[in-house]
Amino acid sequence: QVQLVESGGGSVQAGGSLRLSCTVSGVTFSYYAMGWFRQAPGKEREFVVGINWSGGTTNYADSVKGRFTISRDNARNMVYLQMNSLKPEDTAVYLCNVYSTNYWGQGTQVTVSS
Repeated sequence: QVQLVESGGGSVQAGGSLRLSCTVSGVTFSYYAMGWFRQAPGKEREFVVGINWSGGTTNYADSVKGRFTISRDNARNMVYLQMNSLKPEDTAVYLCNVYSTNYWGQGTQVTVSS
């Protein structure tokens, strides 16, 4: 059974930082690219960032470039999202995904106040 569990969300003021984690089980983690997505109330789910199996290639949405950093630890089956210089428009539920599959976590809430 595939499970993805996100953690690390919370409430911060604009300009603050958070680090999200996603623990993956039930798949050979190192075989897969991973992605972070987010969904704000009343909006479609949107891509935030992806990372390839080795961590050597990343792809960021323009809205988070220069502020967010994705990384992964294949020994621990974990993927991380370091979020700096947070803005109110970053407020959303953040979900990790085994890229190009239907495996999703339940998400972690990030709220940024102005």
